[in-house]
Amino acid sequence: MAERSTAAVDVADSSGDEPLSAQAEKAMADGTDAQDKPGAEADTAGTETARTESESSVPDVDPPELHSGHKLARRYRLEECVTRLDGFSSWRAVDEKLRRAVGVHVLPAEHPRARPVLAAARSAALLGDPRFVQVLDAVEENDLVYVVHEWLPDATELTTLLSSGLLEPHEAYQLVTQVSQAMAAAHREGLAHLRLTPSSVLRTDSGQYRIRGLAVMAALRGISCPQPQRTDTEAIGALLYAALTQRWPYEEDAYGLSGLPKGVGLIAPDQVRAGVHRGLAELAMRALVNNGATPSRQEQPCTTPEELAKAVAALPRIRPPEPSFATPTYQPAAYQQGVYGKPAGTGQGAPAQPAATPPPPLQSRSGKVLKWTVAALLIAALGLGSWQLADTLMDREGRTDDSGSSQAKGSGSGKNKDAPGKPLDIRNTTEFSPLAAPVAVDKVGNATDEQADTAWITPRYDGYPNFGNLSQRKQGSGLIVDLGRVTDVSGVDIDMYRPGQTVEVLAAGTSASDPTTLSEFDRRITELDTVGGKLEATLDKSVRTRYVLIHITELANDGSAGSFRGGISEINVLG
Repeated sequence: MAERSTAAVDVADSSGDEPLSAQAEKAMADGTDAQDKPGAEADTAGTETARTESESSVPDVDPPELHSGHKLARRYRLEECVTRLDGFSSWRAVDEKLRRAVGVHVLPAEHPRARPVLAAARSAALLGDPRFVQVLDAVEENDLVYVVHEWLPDATELTTLLSSGLLEPHEAYQLVTQVSQAMAAAHREGLAHLRLTPSSVLRTDSGQYRIRGLAVMAALRGISCPQPQRTDTEAIGALLYAALTQRWPYEEDAYGLSGLPKGVGLIAPDQVRAGVHRGLAELAMRALVNNGATPSRQEQPCTTPEELAKAVAALPRIRPPEPSFATPTYQPAAYQQGVYGKPAGTGQGAPAQPAATPPPPLQSRSGKVLKWTVAALLIAALGLGSWQLADTLMDREGRTDDSGSSQAKGSGSGKNKDAPGKPLDIRNTTEFSPLAAPVAVDKVGNATDEQADTAWITPRYDGYPNFGNLSQRKQGSGLIVDLGRVTDVSGVDIDMYRPGQTVEVLAAGTSASDPTTLSEFDRRITELDTVGGKLEATLDKSVRTRYVLIHITELANDGSAGSFRGGISEINVLG
């Protein structure tokens, strides 16, 4: 059987199976080794005694007899079986109607888990959060129940990333931020994961982390839990711990990672590996600690994804690593290397020939005439340019233009204050993308790194400046700046990636907490307008807020016909 793609939804992945059960003491629930299962790894996650989930007994139901080429609903053509376990099978398939790859889980209609799987899939589909792999269809038909979901060919499992080494502190910060916020949103809608492991977290090429198997994974495996929020929070802590140390925070090896030494209990990440980011290490411990215990610095444990997300937001900002550039090697001119005058047929190992002398400057009569002619032309050009410059300056003196600099139209402000405010500290910056996945989440830090040559840049969009007129981009994009606390904002000083973008600057109310929708930014700092390379605004009356949105609705032309791109180079919020 072909090797499974990293984008497969491995609801039944046995990598780390014994999965979250304190009762399971065998390698596989049906009594066979993990390595004998298609698409499963040989490692087995051990019993995690702190967890309280229970996995129902394996039903005595055979998986449906399907084969490559079989069609479901005369639409989904099965291509490759990636898992066959516990009476169900998971496939990579093709949606022939929309001509795209999808994943499909199939189980018999009489399977005891069929109804819970359908209910879980339909609930997950209603969430519609782009941070999760989306459920596209859930159907009972011809004695079969099947769930169709997205297939992400450009995504990489966290398992694969961790096998290559530790994550950088900024990347680990992005991981725990995105996953905790996504799970907090899911739990607000009453949905839990219960099998959140490195194999259920994917990283796309744009740097976004996406979670697969929400609710469906637990339903397929028959997992239940009395404390779903605590279970998912501990699972996020385990992911962060593994990202910081490349070790699994339990005694058993799992997901290609070595476990902790037996009999010593949970060890702080900075005791496992030197140089671990202290704030992230403490967060991992706060998420992992159980039963009312507290980590060494006496912070309270995080028992829900919401609490963990707030604890992450309270951390000082972690900057991305500085980009490294290769130093160009200087190659002397050819005549310095003895190429001139090198005899024909000389081999590579032959001694270098003496360097040829460059030709002397022109000394003939014609050479002198040429030099004087060039000098005369330069003098004439200089004189003409000076005259034109003087004429332009005199013409400007006759005009009545008082403004010394271009100023954006601020809310309630028609003039520039004499003393602009000072830049406020920025705790965190996130991408504004309310209707779809972020477009460049890995470049967000470039807009506040105080480096003029870096920027948050959108992809190129063709045809229309409003993000290609795509429905999922109809509210535009931009950056949300978190100042860390509610404070007075007196203006902004923003360097745009390129002139010609249509931009407005908005602020959220004082009671807002992690706003992500446009309606939450109900206070205006600047009007919506096409701006140049710099957007400056000074308000007559300060606005009290914690969150500021630089909202881009239309992009600038990127230099070719019908193509548009935008971005932000540097943000300063003034107080």
